[in-house]
Amino acid sequence: MAETAARLYLITPVLDDESFAPRLKEACAAGEVSAVLLHLAPADERTLINRVKALAPAAQEAGAAVMVAVQGEVDLATIAARGGADGVHAPGNLALVKDLRGRLKSERSLGVGNIRSKDDAMSFGEAGADYLMFGEPRADGSVPTLESVAERAAWWAEIFETPCVAYAPSLKDIAALAATNAEFVALGDAVWNHPEGPAKAVKQALDILAAEATP
Repeated sequence: MAETAARLYLITPVLDDESFAPRLKEACAAGEVSAVLLHLAPADERTLINRVKALAPAAQEAGAAVMVAVQGEVDLATIAARGGADGVHAPGNLALVKDLRGRLKSERSLGVGNIRSKDDAMSFGEAGADYLMFGEPRADGSVPTLESVAERAAWWAEIFETPCVAYAPSLKDIAALAATNAEFVALGDAVWNHPEGPAKAVKQALDILAAEATP
């Protein structure tokens, strides 16, 4: 059982236009979503900035912080700043993380994912990441085992002060990850593909997180 309730972090599918905004708004209006990762398909910088401008308010107006990740090599810091996002989510590349930390300063948050080892995780923490994400889907859509993600999140949460996010492939995986004392549990397809819609999924997720934190 977790010491305190983990917060909910949502990850969008890879988006190649602005049409996802209503579904994002529906999810974030259903309960307390702490953060949303806008996962954007490759495009030119101006298009990406405009896409963030169109999508971010759907989450921010409900009180969620908006992070941005883009497939391919782009100027994440500029896209986040000009698009009005609250931060960026970078792949596990130490040189990139250090560069982004220097450019973002303290004005925007920096998250790091696709972390391959405990040594890498510690390096990203030392480089100034605001959170680390464990277990997010790989480029081919596969995910690590639930046991490995729970082990990594529990190890990190016990030792380090930098918050961590544990990715749950399904609603039934939430409790095990919340029990690690990870500060956030992330959901992706489990929300967007829920048969009763994203709002129902968010409500169910929040109920599970609250129950896991109840003594």
